Amino acid sequence: MSLLSSHQSFVPNFKCDSQKNMMAVIGGLLPETSVNMATFLSLYNIPQLMYGSFFPRQDYKRLFPSMYQMVPDEMHQYTGVVRLLHHFRWSWIGLIAVDNDNGDRFLQAMVSLFSQNQICSSFILRIPQRTYQDEFIILLYGLLKQYPVLVESKSTVYVVYGEPPTMHILRMLLYVSENVLLGGKVWIVTSHWDFESLSIQKFWDIEIFHGAISFTVHSNQPPGFQKFLQIIRPFWDPGDGFIQEFWEQAFSCSLRNSNPLEENEKMCTGEEKLEKLPGILFEMRMVGHSYNIYNAAYAVAHALNAFYLSRFKHRRLSEGGRKAFENLQPWQLHHFLRRMSFNNSAGDSVHFNEKGELVEAFDVANWITFSNGSFIREKVGRLDPQALQGQELTLNDDLIVWHGSFNQVLPRSLCNDNCYPGYSRKKKEGEKFCCYDCAPCPEEMISYQIDMDACARCPDGHFPNKYQNQCIPKCITYFSFKEPLGIILVILVISFSLIIALVLGTFMKFQDTPIVKANNRSLTYTLLISLLLCFLCSFLFIGQPGKVSCLFQQITFGIIFSVALSSVLAKTITVVLAFMATKPGSRVKKWVGRRTANSIVIFCSLIQAGICTLWLATSPPFPDADMHSQNEEIILKCNEGSAAMFYSVISYLGFLAIISLIVAFFARKLPDSFNEAKFITFSMLVFCSVWLSFIPTYLSTKGKSMVAVEIFSILASSAGLLGCIFSPKCYIIILRPEMNNREQLTKRTK
Repeated sequence: MSLLSSHQSFVPNFKCDSQKNMMAVIGGLLPETSVNMATFLSLYNIPQLMYGSFFPRQDYKRLFPSMYQMVPDEMHQYTGVVRLLHHFRWSWIGLIAVDNDNGDRFLQAMVSLFSQNQICSSFILRIPQRTYQDEFIILLYGLLKQYPVLVESKSTVYVVYGEPPTMHILRMLLYVSENVLLGGKVWIVTSHWDFESLSIQKFWDIEIFHGAISFTVHSNQPPGFQKFLQIIRPFWDPGDGFIQEFWEQAFSCSLRNSNPLEENEKMCTGEEKLEKLPGILFEMRMVGHSYNIYNAAYAVAHALNAFYLSRFKHRRLSEGGRKAFENLQPWQLHHFLRRMSFNNSAGDSVHFNEKGELVEAFDVANWITFSNGSFIREKVGRLDPQALQGQELTLNDDLIVWHGSFNQVLPRSLCNDNCYPGYSRKKKEGEKFCCYDCAPCPEEMISYQIDMDACARCPDGHFPNKYQNQCIPKCITYFSFKEPLGIILVILVISFSLIIALVLGTFMKFQDTPIVKANNRSLTYTLLISLLLCFLCSFLFIGQPGKVSCLFQQITFGIIFSVALSSVLAKTITVVLAFMATKPGSRVKKWVGRRTANSIVIFCSLIQAGICTLWLATSPPFPDADMHSQNEEIILKCNEGSAAMFYSVISYLGFLAIISLIVAFFARKLPDSFNEAKFITFSMLVFCSVWLSFIPTYLSTKGKSMVAVEIFSILASSAGLLGCIFSPKCYIIILRPEMNNREQLTKRTK
């Protein structure tokens, strides 16, 4: 009220001749002070430049249009705190805030930001707001009850919001509670937090704050400021009670000459040096709040200068320009303040945005304390609200000094240990999401970062390593001639092929003997040649699959085997027809002969050829890569294209084998020495057994094993036909040649 009234009286709205116009007000440090003053100053539209913490309501500009903030928006600091926590991977954080409306808004904003950024608060501690000195002990007693929360918390990082009086209470708490118990903490403080110039603080140890990180309003050192501090004396201005009171508290002496000194109190000489004071009482650098006042004073000066230049462009200041300011009204400065932009003597740009907030960044400072009570704030980074999202904070980690208990190792602040690569996080029931267990990744899955929420599969063509924290490219493989099983199968194919060639050569050599002539010699040759081709077609399944080999693999196998089975069926039917033709008056005689046998072979083979042609026309086989059968390999194979057509080919072969088995079974006891039906029955039993076991085995195997199973089935079934049908004849031809004549065979039959 005295600011708005005449000298030494409270008479607002009246002006005496001796009263000068008040152009602007700079202040204050606390938001309550600033808002209370703004309530009055806004009525008169007097510019108020606020240098301390501010009232962070969304509609403050509408309520107080004459207010200008010399500090950036406070919400930027909260974002900076979150970026800082993410930078160092801290997620288990203690929150400490002053117990007032500003502290409530801070906690509300931080809890919301924490939940959005996977950060948890381990505890929330409210520091009472200091009001009157006689209440201080009561407040401290109430705060001591919350001290176990600080001691028992596993959190290493504390984020603190408060003004200098709040810091005084917190420091008192730590001092009374033997702050050595709290060694090894990282304190993150906002720009409002600072030391007060109280003489009692010189006896308090501030080592606990060593390594603290603070967001401070950007400051710089104007030229000559250090020299100015060195020549300050308490008697420069007798009306300035602040300097004298500060001088007495800081140097523990008295400037009073008239009053008698108290016991043990000494007189101040006035020549004491400010640089001798510890840093907690007085810093020799211009800190953020002082820099804001400095810029605020120059902002008003530049606005007044702009007003003068706009009104009196051609008049010198000495020619009455000074009188012009006597008629200047405070509301006229707003136009110039809003558009004001200048570079101060420290080289920084000063201007306001459309909300009346100073466009400036925050400094990130690291507090380094010393045993004599002094400390320095080393700039280690910058928080720029105008930067791109996610890039607001820049830090130089190498410059940061941590508390001595960390031994310069990066502090950790987690609810539990990290889940390292190869593990994923598993939520603990009843706990915050920052507290979790670590579960190993399932088979064939990996986690490649710390604290992954879920394990991931490797991309195609890769597989997890032993520790399941990295994907390794799979090697490409296929059923080749060089691997042991491939070599064995190749030897078997060559061996059986040579045996068939010997059998065929033997039969051709003894083609005129009775045992070779029996049961249609041409069918015998056809069967032997088809069996030879059956063995040789196994080579199509071995080696790297190609477009041609895949196209002819199953087709060749199906057609050749159908020829072999058709020959066996024709042989069996020939036996039956031969004995039916011996009956008197039988009409079957005309069906006995090579034509019928050849017709059966051709007809049955053409059906299989038709199935294969349809297969090629609709969905032919093609080269494919099996990514999943083996963890560490990509297996090249032939894809059947159509599984239905593949099993149709197999089913048709099974149909021919069953028909041959049935016919041979009923003809096995026909009385003739040349009757092959008994041997064909055994061969068909072997053939059907092999291919019936093939289907479930084929379906239950993967990769190269499927190829090996099919090759083995081809060899086993072909060898069964060869052994059961031709081994008895070869035995007679080679070992018992005396039995290979009509008389002996007829005698045996009788």
